[in-house]
Amino acid sequence: MAEIRDLRVEIDGRAIVDGVSLRAVPGRVTALVGASGSGKTTTGLALLGTYPPGSRVTGEVRLTEGDLAGYVPQHPAAVLNPARRSSALLNDLARRHVRELPRADRRAAARALVLRALADAQLTDGEALLGRYPHQLSGGQQQRVVLAQALLLGARVIVADEPTTGQDALTKRRIVDQLAAVAARGIAVVLLSHDLDVVRALADDALVLRAGRVVESGPPARLWRNPRHEWTRSLLHAPAAPPRPAIPHTAGQPVLRVRGLTARHGDGARRTTVLDVGQLTLHPGTALALIGRSGSGKTTLARCLAGLHRDHDGELLLDGIPLPHSVRHRSRAQLAAVQYVFQDARAAFDEHRPVLDQIARTAVRLRGTDPTTAREEARTTLTRLGLPPDAAHRRPARLSGGELQRAALARALLARPRVLVCDEVTSGLDTVARRSLLDLLSGLVRDRGDLSLVLITHDLDTARRAHHIAVLDAGELVEQGPADRILTAPRHPFTLSLMRAVAAPRTAAARPR
Repeated sequence: MAEIRDLRVEIDGRAIVDGVSLRAVPGRVTALVGASGSGKTTTGLALLGTYPPGSRVTGEVRLTEGDLAGYVPQHPAAVLNPARRSSALLNDLARRHVRELPRADRRAAARALVLRALADAQLTDGEALLGRYPHQLSGGQQQRVVLAQALLLGARVIVADEPTTGQDALTKRRIVDQLAAVAARGIAVVLLSHDLDVVRALADDALVLRAGRVVESGPPARLWRNPRHEWTRSLLHAPAAPPRPAIPHTAGQPVLRVRGLTARHGDGARRTTVLDVGQLTLHPGTALALIGRSGSGKTTLARCLAGLHRDHDGELLLDGIPLPHSVRHRSRAQLAAVQYVFQDARAAFDEHRPVLDQIARTAVRLRGTDPTTAREEARTTLTRLGLPPDAAHRRPARLSGGELQRAALARALLARPRVLVCDEVTSGLDTVARRSLLDLLSGLVRDRGDLSLVLITHDLDTARRAHHIAVLDAGELVEQGPADRILTAPRHPFTLSLMRAVAAPRTAAARPR
């Protein structure tokens, strides 16, 4: 269906892709694996004829004449129109397939095609989601809406950029099954992923990239069994997770308390209750993990904490003092105290300004730091988070998704918050970088003492880093307690099903090749 030969992409004399070749074959899944910034997305976008601004490209990219390529980006909000409901573009695409029907039958036929595409993309509640705007969907729901668009487009090659990022274990398993079914229909799938379990379960061939070059390739079974390159071995065999943190002494007043929180989406007659949390507390020096399926209300809860979702009832208390529902009514001290790191880091940056300037502005605006000191503090924080020094001076479009996530975390840390809300901040990172970042966050919570962490995650290995876990299902808080108890002896049926599904990609037999 498509082929890349000796692709080289340079920006300002620096090669971000160097000599990459691959073939996208009908009915097969080709995976690109590597660290954030290794060139996976640039290579995948080359199949659509898209390259970074100002780049110099050599090599050859060919697509079979008449065939279309679809793209499911790591940050789906970037391709969804915030001013149009989810149904808008899906309906536009579906109408192209029903033009030959009688006019009276077209609307119903188009609607049926849209709902089928959403179901194929694992959105079984698609009817309810069609009336929502992109910001009213979770990151996982946004991703599946974009996948439905690609299926409606009739693409013969689908480039899936981290399709399981932001997905819970149950949905991840279905996404694997769905992409396998897409390949079984004769569609070529190019998978860009940090999720090694998904690559092993799904891919026919894998290419391991580092610094823009392919360092190793072959069938995943062979790479996993006998990796030849040092970088492949480091990705596959990251050090074992550290022991779970001891729960610190929590006597005294919580830093954050949630009471009777009920949140809604929509407007007018369309208003729907999407979250109901009776009580939740967070003490200084502790980490709380929010887990649950995509669309369960985790991000809505986090946005309420940060003042970004105004349509809710109940109390939010910071050090016993009520927090205004809207960020617009919070003081600078309150804004600094509760900082939010978004799952879609790219959408959280101004594309026209260097990343360093945007990070430093946090310290200037919220803490009154002078600009020179703020820039130096921003550089130091970025270095601690593993971002290359030259990356800080680039604009957001020239950073990978994982690099932008670390930049977003640096920006939040410059506010010196009391509560740091991290929404899937490790989802765009490889296993090595993920562990490094989690070590850093754990160290911050441990060493500062007054910093509390809210981790929104679908990854239970990440949740193990927390002191407490709260489980959400369909907008309800169904279980909460010490992390060790939740992970080893869950009491609610949903929590139990979530734990059972975690190992599915690891233990599932490879799909028929």
